[in-house]
Amino acid sequence: MALTSPELQALEEQVPRDIARTVTRGDRIFRTLCASAAAVSLFIIGGTALFLAIKAVPALQKAGLLSFFTTSVWNPTVGDFGVLGLLIGTIIIATVSLIVAVPLAIGLALFINEYSPARIRRILTSSVDLLAAMPSIIFGMWGFFALQAPLVGVASWLNLHLSAIPFFRLSEPDAPLLRSSFIVGTVVALMIVPIITSVSRDVMAQCPRSQCEAALALGGSRWGMIKEVLLPFGKAGITGAILLGFGRALGETIAVALIIAFTIEANPYVLEQGGGSIASLIAIKFPEAQDLEISALIAAGLALFGMTLLVNLGARAIVRRTQIAA
Repeated sequence: MALTSPELQALEEQVPRDIARTVTRGDRIFRTLCASAAAVSLFIIGGTALFLAIKAVPALQKAGLLSFFTTSVWNPTVGDFGVLGLLIGTIIIATVSLIVAVPLAIGLALFINEYSPARIRRILTSSVDLLAAMPSIIFGMWGFFALQAPLVGVASWLNLHLSAIPFFRLSEPDAPLLRSSFIVGTVVALMIVPIITSVSRDVMAQCPRSQCEAALALGGSRWGMIKEVLLPFGKAGITGAILLGFGRALGETIAVALIIAFTIEANPYVLEQGGGSIASLIAIKFPEAQDLEISALIAAGLALFGMTLLVNLGARAIVRRTQIAA
């Protein structure tokens, strides 16, 4: 049976139409600029890794690749180098800083977004952004001259009351508590608090207020709304902020070099004097280093580069899994 004209028109309307995608000149320019920026970033990262690898070859050949990463020694006169203790020390300092910084940063972000009046909120937001931009040497000097004595009292209290935890024990009862990994980690924590706070605050601010108000309207308390709505919504972003702060703590140099009593070997007693990190090793040794030692310091930088890269890749994987779970 032949279809009438109205039936043909109705049939044609049901067929999906092909929409022509026109790319304007502005779109092409913007896409080219974005692709160029991404390519430059990859080029810089690859070039940095290649430079470090090439310059580290003499020291790695002299000390041995396996020995360089599995021993704790630094003797430039005989070409004996090993950074295992400093790798452990770097992780210890960054972990201490994270333990101290995360509760402070999340609490500050929640206070700014949910509890503070509008006028105080603006002041706190500006102050946090200012602290995030403050040079690390300022924190290092402040920690060395102003924070060590109060933190020694805190370390003594932790050892006295929590020594059942191996983390808070001392190797000897009279061991000095100044210039320890605990003090350095606390100072670094104050440096990464603004970073974690700023990112977490921005993430929490994206939560739809209608959902928060609905939770309150149903009879929930403000803390219940935060626990059931705000934190689950921003879980992925907050996790990313914490791992960003951890990566920042791994590479901190000046504050660590100013405060800690530098040692090559790992010091598992975080409350006790002594410790070190790869970044502080480079800062302390580089001005006096000669040919082979410079190569060894570059190799240490390569190790720090690799560890930071692994942390960032792990952070991306954790954030992605958190987003999927949410």
